[in-house]
Amino acid sequence: MLKGMFVAPDPGRQRLRAATRAVLGIGAAVALCGLTGHSLVAAVTGGLAALLALFTVTDATVRGQALTTLLLPAVGFPVLALAAGLHDHPVARDTALLAVVGLGVYARRWGPRGHALGVFAFMAFFSTQFLHTVPGQLPELYAAVALSLLMSSAVRFGLWCYERRLPAPVVPAPPTGRGLARTTTRQAVQATAGAAVALMVGQLLSEQRWYWAVGATWWMFVNTASRGETLVRGFRRVLGTLIGLAVGVVAVVPLQGAPVPTAVLVVVSVFGIFYTAAVSYTWMMLAVTVLAGSLYGLLGVLDPALLALRLLETGVGALGGMLAVLLVLPVTTHTTTHAWIAQALRRVHACTAEAAARLAGSATADPTGHVAELEALLGRVRLSLAPLVHPLSPLRARKARARQVLALLDTCADEVRGLASVAADPEASHDDRLAAACRRVEAAVEALTEPAYGGSEAADPGRAPERPVPEHALPTVPALAHLHRLEGALAALSAPVRSSPRAPLVRV
Repeated sequence: MLKGMFVAPDPGRQRLRAATRAVLGIGAAVALCGLTGHSLVAAVTGGLAALLALFTVTDATVRGQALTTLLLPAVGFPVLALAAGLHDHPVARDTALLAVVGLGVYARRWGPRGHALGVFAFMAFFSTQFLHTVPGQLPELYAAVALSLLMSSAVRFGLWCYERRLPAPVVPAPPTGRGLARTTTRQAVQATAGAAVALMVGQLLSEQRWYWAVGATWWMFVNTASRGETLVRGFRRVLGTLIGLAVGVVAVVPLQGAPVPTAVLVVVSVFGIFYTAAVSYTWMMLAVTVLAGSLYGLLGVLDPALLALRLLETGVGALGGMLAVLLVLPVTTHTTTHAWIAQALRRVHACTAEAAARLAGSATADPTGHVAELEALLGRVRLSLAPLVHPLSPLRARKARARQVLALLDTCADEVRGLASVAADPEASHDDRLAAACRRVEAAVEALTEPAYGGSEAADPGRAPERPVPEHALPTVPALAHLHRLEGALAALSAPVRSSPRAPLVRV
């Protein structure tokens, strides 16, 4: 697992740049809070606000990111005041927290901005429990959050705004319905139910640290869209917390909150959170756990018993979330996965059409943006299929089907990238056979994404598009060779994609 994290692809060194920029932005925010005379509690609150702004704000454009960042205090400040004011009123506090959980998840229906604002609102409530905030501290905390967001934004949008030079892949949301047919609505109900279970059991374990259980449930629903995804995330959260606590016992507890070495460990943890988030939730949770332990060390309340309680509360929260996704309005992995696969296939067609138009002489056609969107969509497909290909999955047939789908989609992506590369060559010439090949690709995508696709009445795999020519008969024209291999991958996708997920896998 450790080797996989460090050898994982990092195109354009995006993860490295994001992690380094996060360290600079959060470090600068905390330093500014210290220089302006804020207390340790205020500095921690400001640093958390900067971390969330850099981590959760993911709008497709820099302008959108800046607007979302500007809106964070609009939801964070009222929630901070609400949580601080209800600190001595447990029933009202718990009710308000469950409302924030439900509304925070429901806000995901408005895309990346709704997601970021929902996370920020929940973490504002969470941080007041973590730091035992009282109303008299609010003016200082507001000032610290404002300064921290200002400083982290100066780094993100001024000093190091690398997004301005990169294409911004847009991952559309999967199809949604109305009311309880909408995934975000169902997940909001699930999260609230799971958080209620975690809150009640968590308070039985500890009247002081119960919020850890609710936090564990909340984060299970972040960036997940199905029952399977949420279950896998719960497992990985517990595993990452367990490993992180072991590291904490060895590396954090002996420091006894010493400022300089603890600050170094905080920096390493922040870097780890951003560097590992895209490739391993387990390792990200390890970094989060070490960061939390370091902060408790700085606050002077860290000991091995506290770390053990954190593991127990995390397990309770994960269990609450798992019960909710299994028993309350479940969203099946099959339905969600097929929605993402359909979008990826349509993007394959768009890439092919743009590349063909470019080869035909169009000066405006450019497949580059579509290729970037396809990469982002394939990342979402992998996340959605992760529960089925997980080593502990007992569903062998569905695991084999999922692995075949991933392999064939990767082949499609490889051929689309190759086709785009050929189209970018000014010396590439148009071949009349390109138009016919592109029409066959279009027909294959339409056959795979028509209404019968993924529904309860699965289509007959025998209706797959006509198989392309064999490998040894591929044309020597590079663009045509890529298109023929793309046709082959699409034809092979018909069996695992268009048949029932419970049917035996027939390879064609």
